[in-house]
Amino acid sequence: MPARRPILTAGAAGLLLLVAACGSPGSGGGEEETAASTAAGATCEPVAGDELVVLEDDKGLQNADNVIPAVNAAAAAADPALVPLLDSVSESLDTDDLIELNRSVDIDRRTSSEVAAEYVADEGLAAADASAGAGTKVVIGAANFSESATLSEVYGEVLRSAGYEVEVQTIGNRETYLPALESGQITLTPEYAATLAEFLNTKVNGDGAEPVASADPGETVTALTSLGEEVGLTFGAVAEAQDQNAFAVTSAFAEEHGVETLSELAEACGGLVLAGPAECPERPFCQPGLEETYGLEFAEFTAYDFGLIGEAVRQGEAAIGLVLSSDGSLAS
Repeated sequence: MPARRPILTAGAAGLLLLVAACGSPGSGGGEEETAASTAAGATCEPVAGDELVVLEDDKGLQNADNVIPAVNAAAAAADPALVPLLDSVSESLDTDDLIELNRSVDIDRRTSSEVAAEYVADEGLAAADASAGAGTKVVIGAANFSESATLSEVYGEVLRSAGYEVEVQTIGNRETYLPALESGQITLTPEYAATLAEFLNTKVNGDGAEPVASADPGETVTALTSLGEEVGLTFGAVAEAQDQNAFAVTSAFAEEHGVETLSELAEACGGLVLAGPAECPERPFCQPGLEETYGLEFAEFTAYDFGLIGEAVRQGEAAIGLVLSSDGSLAS
């Protein structure tokens, strides 16, 4: 999927997108460079395999980028039925669901609208009151990557079932769609709690503002809600679904070494080969974070274009690689 949010840098905002940190996912480009370091402990060689699994970030290295609907505050105040309908989506959506939605669109090549309609039907999310939004137009702004488009269509399908007139527009990056949301040109958009919190933190408090996002979704949403009030935004319920930095190994590697978490990996293995974007060795949410938070030891780092990292792990070129937690190619 195309890039969309900051990765690898604590407290980053705005156009410090995934693409800025590590190249545009799926854009090709192959291996770029290799750097070696000294590692101690038992060496765990890469294990090739078709399936990738994310190891649990059990010590909270990554910030909580949970899916959350961002809504123009004036529109929400004028229509008390709106946000509760969006909340029904949040209550149903977990990361496995998000992986499956992305798999259907990005791998199976189905349309976002088709996949969204199926999800709403399967989850029983159609509104109980088919006339709750009658006569009300809602414009949903999607960012320019497929997951945002699909989530926008899910929101749209639920709102249509309540009688709303819904238009979904693909607008672009956050710098483009957020002013439109604040002004009311668009009514709502799917967002990501930690990334938006830091974006607004920088906007409201300046580039040197102390970071407000954390690994705790509740704390992050509290900070986000306060910042949203400053710019005319309100938010629905936060979903369990997360789309954030994650580290994956093959299922075969996880089974061979009996690991499900990053802490277990650190206990079981040293001498690991890590695949990531070229900036990974300097970014606190990537190699330094793994080393400092978990005590992981790497024998080698190899840089890849983001879209090739998962395949490098599958092919046994690296034991562990940086991925997105909602990637449609992940095992669920």
